[in-house]
Amino acid sequence: MKTLFLALSLAVFSAFAQDYKVEPISTPAPAMAAAMQAQGYRISGPSGPWCEVWFVKTLPAGAKPSDASITFGITQGTLLGVLRFPGKGADRRGQVIPAGVYTMRYSQFPVDGAHQGVAPQRDFALLSPAAGDTDAAAKPDFAALVQMSTKASGTAHPAVFSLESPPAGAAPGSLAKEGDNDWTLTVKAGDVTLAIILVGKVEG
Repeated sequence: MKTLFLALSLAVFSAFAQDYKVEPISTPAPAMAAAMQAQGYRISGPSGPWCEVWFVKTLPAGAKPSDASITFGITQGTLLGVLRFPGKGADRRGQVIPAGVYTMRYSQFPVDGAHQGVAPQRDFALLSPAAGDTDAAAKPDFAALVQMSTKASGTAHPAVFSLESPPAGAAPGSLAKEGDNDWTLTVKAGDVTLAIILVGKVEG
């Protein structure tokens, strides 16, 4: 009986652990390809491909932030990469994002009551439709970037993906389960190694 229980437990764990997987892809980024690394990543889940992402070749690390709630010294509005949803996607707020190609730019959520407890760090990537964001060198300010990103979410709130320090021992290109709902992809973009939660949902 113990042997059967152990076998069933391992089978359930194995199936759960493989809910999402990552594989490298060599197809060029579908937008701003000149600024992107040649290799991208495809994240697939139980229903097939979830998203494809490419990250920039050059990204200065910047000075270490003095604010403990900020992880990265990246300038507001800096281009981080390009993401493609082959089908209907979603951000961590559960907002539906239509299939298509989007830019990812760096920002920080404001210190106000509306964002209290959203995440321990204030670093985020905001998605915007790539068709309307074509200048890789641009660095839109917070208000402009939020307005751009609402065109991806279709709501008054931008489409957001959390950025954080990579899990301990995570290699670039690896995908890791975090908590009950989140899957983080660790990547190296220029001088910065970061983790981005590409699958997940904020609870509460």
